[in-house]
Amino acid sequence: MSRPATLVIGASRGLGLELVRQYLDEGRRVIATARDDAGLARLRALGAEVLRCDVADPASVSGLAWQLDGEALPLALYVAGVMRRPGATTPPTQQDFDAVMHANVLGAMQVLPQVGPLVEAAGGVFGFLSSSMSLIGSVPGSNAWLYRTSKAALNMAVAAARFDYPRAVLCTLDPGWVQTDMGGAQAPLTPEESVRGLRAVLASVTPADSGRLLHHDGRRAAHW
Repeated sequence: MSRPATLVIGASRGLGLELVRQYLDEGRRVIATARDDAGLARLRALGAEVLRCDVADPASVSGLAWQLDGEALPLALYVAGVMRRPGATTPPTQQDFDAVMHANVLGAMQVLPQVGPLVEAAGGVFGFLSSSMSLIGSVPGSNAWLYRTSKAALNMAVAAARFDYPRAVLCTLDPGWVQTDMGGAQAPLTPEESVRGLRAVLASVTPADSGRLLHHDGRRAAHW
């Protein structure tokens, strides 16, 4: 029988790729998804088992459970995400709205019923990459307001869904401001630093964390 796996959804670049790299270095068996051949090749070169999945395509997501075929998943991570930057003086186009909300919210909500039962069967953790930019109580400005809205919606989706998966811990994760294509070169954290923090947080998760936003430095969000 195969060893239990760590699943990383949306792993072809940035934090997803770094999560795969570090978990493989830890000696874990990792299953990673990407939407195109180039992404799959990068993951395969690291030593991950790969699955093709495009979270923006419901038909692709619907085959995820079939591809996983009853895998035991003590840890699953939804990392896929899209950002659009304009503030509230610029109305989002329908194209931008659909792209951001589909990848950041709908994709996660469609993946969860495919993967959640496998995580629950293992008594595991299902983490969804969110952001401190999702916090309503401490929002400092209007920049990237569509992205902020999508991550706040993701927090709610996960907080609500946890009631249907009581033997798993479902949580959202704040990686911090990271030097990725999304975060930019001026960000204070490298991907390596952010992922080391996320791994430590995920290793410390308890049932009391289900439905909460967990920061990369170990803090638990006190409010949304």
